[in-house]
Amino acid sequence: MQFPYPRKSSTAPAYTPRSSTYRRRNLRSFLPVILVGLGVFTLILWIFGGSSSSGPPSTHPAPGTSRVVIVTPLDPTLSPSHANDIKENRRDYAQRHGYDTFFPSTDDYDLMPNVPSSWATVPALRHALTKYPDTHWLFYLTSTALIMNTREPLSDKVLTPSKLESLMVTDTPVVPPDSVIKTFAHLKGERVDFVLSQDRDGLAGGSLLIRNTDWAKYFLDAWFDPLYRSYNFQKAEGHALEHIVQWHGTVLAKLALVPQRVLNSYTRDTGASNEGESCCSMFQGLFAIEGELSVDQFANPFSSKQVSIKKATLSQTSTAAHETRHVTAKKRCDLS
Repeated sequence: MQFPYPRKSSTAPAYTPRSSTYRRRNLRSFLPVILVGLGVFTLILWIFGGSSSSGPPSTHPAPGTSRVVIVTPLDPTLSPSHANDIKENRRDYAQRHGYDTFFPSTDDYDLMPNVPSSWATVPALRHALTKYPDTHWLFYLTSTALIMNTREPLSDKVLTPSKLESLMVTDTPVVPPDSVIKTFAHLKGERVDFVLSQDRDGLAGGSLLIRNTDWAKYFLDAWFDPLYRSYNFQKAEGHALEHIVQWHGTVLAKLALVPQRVLNSYTRDTGASNEGESCCSMFQGLFAIEGELSVDQFANPFSSKQVSIKKATLSQTSTAAHETRHVTAKKRCDLS
C-alpha cells in the first residue's frame, strides 16, 4: 500500500529580514579583527617594500649630504708630496661644488694573495657606498689622474639625463675595435647607473661614475668575486670589468659610454677624439716612456698648470668682487 506524501502549500512564508541591530552587533564583533589585519598588512609592506628601494637616494638628501663623493684609493708607496697633490686636486674640486672626498689606502682591503693592488678599486667603492649611504653618485678617479677642469660640476658635464643622452656612444662595440657586444641604442639617461669611457685598447676604468643604488652594490660585489680575482686576468680588474660588461646583460643595461675627452682624457693621443675640453688628464698615457720619468715628474707639470688655473680663477674672482664694491660705492656717492 502506498501512502501519499502530505500535501505542501504552494505559498511560501513571508521573508522576515534580520534587524539592523543584529548587523551592527555583528560588525562590531569583527571590527578588531579587521583593524589588526590591516595593521599587519601595512607592517609587512613597510618591511619588505619601503625599506629596500632599488632606486637612488631621495631627491632631497639629508642636510650635510653631498650628491657626489670623489673616491681615490692611494698606494702607501706614493711619495707624500704626490699624495698631497692628488688630495689637494680632489678637495679643490669638491669644495667648489659641494662634493665629498674619500681617500682610502689600498692596504685597507684583503685582496687575496698575489693579487695586484689595483683590485683595491672595487672594495674602495663598496666601502664608499657604506660610508656615504645618502650620496647620489660615486666618482672614482685613479691616483694617476688630475681633474683639470675644476670649474664645471659633474651635473653639467655629464650627469644630467638630457646631457648624458646627448653624449652617450650608442650601438658601438663595448670593447674596441670589434667586440660583438654593443652598447644599447635607445638607453634613457635616467636609467643609467654606470658611466665610463673607452680608449683604443678597451674600457678606460681609471675614471668612472656609479649611481648609489642597490644595483651598484650587486655590481661591485659581482666584480669583486673571488673567481675573477684569482683568474689572473692580464689587466687584473680592468679585464674582469670588460668580461662582466660584455657577458652580463644586467650590467650592460645600466652602462653608458661617453667620449674619452669628457671623462678620461690622456696626456697624449691614444686614438680617441680630442674634441671639447676634458675633465681629467691621465698620466698613464705617458707610461710608454718607462724608466725615464717618475710618476712625480709626470704629475708636476699638470699640478703646476692646475695651480696656475686656480690662482687665475681666484684673481678673476677677487677682481670682480673689487669692481662690484667700487660700483656700489660710486652709486652711494651719486645718491648722496
